[in-house]
Amino acid sequence: MKTLSRLLVACTCLTGIALAAAPAQAKDDSFTIAVIPDTQNYVDYTHQTAEGFTFDASKLFLDQMAFVAANLKSAGGDIAFVDGLGDNWQHQSMMIDPAHAARGFKRAPNPMMEAHFAPTEKVHTVEMPTVGQGWDMLVGKVPFSVVPGNHDYDAMWTDSNHPPAAQVRSAADVGMLHSGGLSNWKKVFSDQSKYFKGQSWYVASHDDGADSAQIFTAGGYRFLHIGLQFDAPNDSLKWAAEIIKRYPGLPTIVSMHDFLDTAGNRLPNPMIDNAAVDPEDNSPQMIWDKFISQNDQIFMVLCGHEHAQAFRTDSNRFGHPVYQVLADYQDRAQTAKDAGAKLEPGMGIGDGWLRLMTFDMAPRVPQVKVRTYSTHYKVNSVEAPKYAEWYKAGEKPQLSDADYMKADDFTIDLTDFRARFDKVGKIAAK
Repeated sequence: MKTLSRLLVACTCLTGIALAAAPAQAKDDSFTIAVIPDTQNYVDYTHQTAEGFTFDASKLFLDQMAFVAANLKSAGGDIAFVDGLGDNWQHQSMMIDPAHAARGFKRAPNPMMEAHFAPTEKVHTVEMPTVGQGWDMLVGKVPFSVVPGNHDYDAMWTDSNHPPAAQVRSAADVGMLHSGGLSNWKKVFSDQSKYFKGQSWYVASHDDGADSAQIFTAGGYRFLHIGLQFDAPNDSLKWAAEIIKRYPGLPTIVSMHDFLDTAGNRLPNPMIDNAAVDPEDNSPQMIWDKFISQNDQIFMVLCGHEHAQAFRTDSNRFGHPVYQVLADYQDRAQTAKDAGAKLEPGMGIGDGWLRLMTFDMAPRVPQVKVRTYSTHYKVNSVEAPKYAEWYKAGEKPQLSDADYMKADDFTIDLTDFRARFDKVGKIAAK
């Protein structure tokens, strides 16, 4: 049942902060992007003391956001951009959204899935307000992006054409989920929300902000960031390509919820693949083929969704490298073990881990130092003596401890960054 439970979950103001591992004082030639993946288990209403849980897991999320706020460039730190990778909350509010129902989609009964992720009004009263409380800490202080993950949609149902098997032995037997409806998302993160309306760095949006674009200046360059919704539909990719044309030559980072699996393949989760159900949507490989590889100024892709870490580099059709980075820590449950809390099999919390990606633009070949830091344990992954003991078996059991540790602490050489972007993206010295 542990394997099955993991498959199920796969669809799924702080004081006294220790700042020793935080980004250093901001420098002109370096900056950090804080990457916050999959916070759903922190804010899950069942993981709070009000529901009988041993502690309020939401505090770990709020601690993360307070840490980020305390280390922004505007606060004297080095964080120049913040990137939320989706699955902000856990639950849905509908069995199927009206738009997909009108198109003829139907749900198949799936008691096992519905027992884990039944729609609930508490997504409105508990989970979404907690997410807002966290992002409120950054309003007006830093450019940021938040993309919708599959759990952030109004509904997540089993498609009638891909029903569950009578006996479930593997992911292939569970049926195919489809997510739809963004009314919940837009109540928090639309382009008209307090987070983005009127912000000069929020330069474009599509579908009321489900897809969005930001420009931020750091390390002597102007960067374009594009955030895409889950399994981005064709209209989203068309919009994103137009944004690239509007800002030609800027070094561009693209973020979306799902892009790499834990082996580094551009494969969707076998249980939640909108593109397999809906002809309007695109799988990770389709997004690479149609959009990422076709636009030369995209040099990096960031994603979450799959429970572990992965990194790969591929050449686009122009022969230039695109660095693709996965990080998702939602399965981690050491905090629950420390507190004696009981979780459903396969369910995690997250343990406060986030990614800090520090760009050093001073060397001839710029570098990105990728670190993984827990705002709960107040330590970088490489400094946590039991890091591999706590997490390796559930994420990358095939690796040695040393190789597992490298997956959360490594350096990316931006080999041709200057040749590609100095002409347009670099800011002229005063």
